[in-house]
Amino acid sequence: MSTEITVVRPGALTTVQDSGRRGHAHLGVPRSGALDAPAMALANRLLGNDPDAAVLETTVTGCALRPDHHVTVVVGGAPCPVTVDGRPAAWGTPVHVPAGAVLDAGTVTAGVRSYVAVAGGIAVEPVLGSRSTDLLSGLGPAPLRAGDVLPLGAPAGRTAPSGTAPWPAPPAELVLPLRPGPRDDWFTAAARRTLFSATYRVSPHSNRVGLRTEGPALERARGGELPSEGMVLGAVQVPPDGRPVVFLNDHPTTGGYPVIGVVTDRGLASAAQAPTGTPIRFTPG
Repeated sequence: MSTEITVVRPGALTTVQDSGRRGHAHLGVPRSGALDAPAMALANRLLGNDPDAAVLETTVTGCALRPDHHVTVVVGGAPCPVTVDGRPAAWGTPVHVPAGAVLDAGTVTAGVRSYVAVAGGIAVEPVLGSRSTDLLSGLGPAPLRAGDVLPLGAPAGRTAPSGTAPWPAPPAELVLPLRPGPRDDWFTAAARRTLFSATYRVSPHSNRVGLRTEGPALERARGGELPSEGMVLGAVQVPPDGRPVVFLNDHPTTGGYPVIGVVTDRGLASAAQAPTGTPIRFTPG
């Protein structure tokens, strides 16, 4: 009989995520997947799971789960209090949860997104090769609701590393290395200087589709709009208000606003953990 977990408290937004559905952009399907991929991989490694086994990605307020069999769990990513049936448990290292007990990953104390990994992984039915929830297209399982029941896979039987692992701290300042984009010539030289010298901040309107910014507007050298063209993960699109938007995992695969630059992969995991108001600096990458 397979093990299942029941969602007791879904939190503000909890979704199933793995490494995403690559290779389908030509069909209009973005990659999706865990925003903080290194945190997902580390949580899985601590359990002996495959690195891209599906996990739960929570947003700020965490979630609570009840397994019907004994399970081993790691809560990592953004730091948060962890309890099992109300008793304090360890964050960032494997925790044993008895059958019927409630594991609660609480509200983050820093960062934005915590990851709840379970030995064996979340085994919902894959769509286009991935179990990830895509909030833009609606592919994959819906965001969790109270009472949802999720199947688990069989533990892989690998030996998990002993001891604790170092978890990166959420950024006090978000530094995003930026390579020139295909439409950087649509902006004035002054705008390009502003992009690399001004301090922006994370907007409260940010989500899994894009990290929106607050700060000085970037001046166009050209008017008008582009026909829609392909967009990639990390693209920095500049809408009519002039404030850069960094495309994250659930981004649209096409867009008509000019892309002034592209954030390199090493900056995107930190973007996943930057709460509203975090200072942002773009640097030549």
